[in-house]
Amino acid sequence: MSGQAFVDQLKKAFADGVVGANLEALDPWVEVTPEALIDVCRYLKNDAKLRFDMLNCITVVDYLETDPKKAAKAEFEPHLEVVYHLWSVPNKVSLVLKVKLPRWQNDEEGQLPELASVAGVWRTADWHEREVYDLSGVNFVGHPNLRRILCPEDWVGHPLRKDYEMPLEYHGIRGR
Repeated sequence: MSGQAFVDQLKKAFADGVVGANLEALDPWVEVTPEALIDVCRYLKNDAKLRFDMLNCITVVDYLETDPKKAAKAEFEPHLEVVYHLWSVPNKVSLVLKVKLPRWQNDEEGQLPELASVAGVWRTADWHEREVYDLSGVNFVGHPNLRRILCPEDWVGHPLRKDYEMPLEYHGIRGR
């Protein structure tokens, strides 16, 4: 199936759930809405021709410019982008799914944005979502055991967010 035919197939199946695509990129990608994520993932995994049966990783890109001069020129509103790297073993082809989220739920600083867990689609998402939650602060709704995986349970904040401020000390130990 050609790139455009693939995108057309997804748009036909999910209408407004597919909001963008670039299949000519080095890593071809499709952007979906948060609401469509689970259904699109199930479709990509279970469709007899597509069979994206492997989730390689989940990452987050933090679109935030902390320098006020650069922020004024930025061509984007601050947001997070959750990125899923998929692989079809039988077809030997990769695909990237992207989901755009606000940096904070309801624009309330400190309220983590929410996204449905895909751990029910690919079991490997269990650990990947925990890492994203821990380091980038995305709350995966429906995750079977969402808790920190790299930082201690009592750690404050999410170290890969661009506005994260490293604490001067942790349990009386100076870090700088």
